[in-house]
Amino acid sequence: MNLKTFMIAAVAIILWGSAFAAIRASLHGGYSAGHLVLIRFLIASAVFILYAMWPASKFRLPRKEDIIKIVILGWIGISLYQLGVTFGEETVSAGTAAMLVASAPIFTAVIAALVLKERLGLFGWGGLVIGFVGIFLITLGTGSTSFHISNGAFLVLFAAIATSVFFVYQKPLLLRYKPIELTAYFTWAGTLPFFIFSPGLIHTIQDATLEANVSALYIGIFPGAVAYVSWAIALSLGKASSVSSMMYIEPAFAIIVAWIWLQELPSGLSIMGGLVAISSVVIINGFGRKTDQALKNSA
Repeated sequence: MNLKTFMIAAVAIILWGSAFAAIRASLHGGYSAGHLVLIRFLIASAVFILYAMWPASKFRLPRKEDIIKIVILGWIGISLYQLGVTFGEETVSAGTAAMLVASAPIFTAVIAALVLKERLGLFGWGGLVIGFVGIFLITLGTGSTSFHISNGAFLVLFAAIATSVFFVYQKPLLLRYKPIELTAYFTWAGTLPFFIFSPGLIHTIQDATLEANVSALYIGIFPGAVAYVSWAIALSLGKASSVSSMMYIEPAFAIIVAWIWLQELPSGLSIMGGLVAISSVVIINGFGRKTDQALKNSA
């Protein structure tokens, strides 16, 4: 992964990392999980509608043969993922949710190896294992006196698997569509199932706190729209397995934001795990990339 791809992916990671605290703030401020995912992606969908209507964007509609695949991927990567994370955060802290989602690179690497025939190499797989160890340490550090996995944690883990499938299977489509076009299609398709939560939405918005409403607006525009576009651009430029390894550093941002915003203080074990996770990204995208380049040169 080159520097340009790294920086674009980093934008998505920073925004997604901030989303976990914003989701918790909205849930604490009066939103139900269902109403939150609906309003968040109504906002994101509106952003993409405005972009598509802008004459200079030259926005194209999807090909007929790709519509079913796009809809299914939208349901997996947007609907299932967001439901898992948002409902999971009803009982799981922002930091813990981020740690669990950060296990996605493991699933992404395995699926990408099977579906896209991507090769990570020894350093790549070693970095993924180290990153998983870091995530495990952070998860232990964000728990109480004993390690406990709640039903919410299983929902978030399910979301991590869903987003891994989404990352891998969208990559071939990026050869035919611009990242922003594809992200718009996914967002619109993924928003449709959320309309089941529409009853009572207006009442919830009126009764929610100002912080909750501002948080919902924020996660709709930035983690919901801007971050997904940035991630699609990064995926179009690099290997799915390498780009997804950036998710290992997402919990670091999530913990910092949750610390400042929600006063969810990280433990020493969480900080140690974060450093281990960050080192895995260096191994995968530093040593791993050099090894891959050496193999190409010798071939």
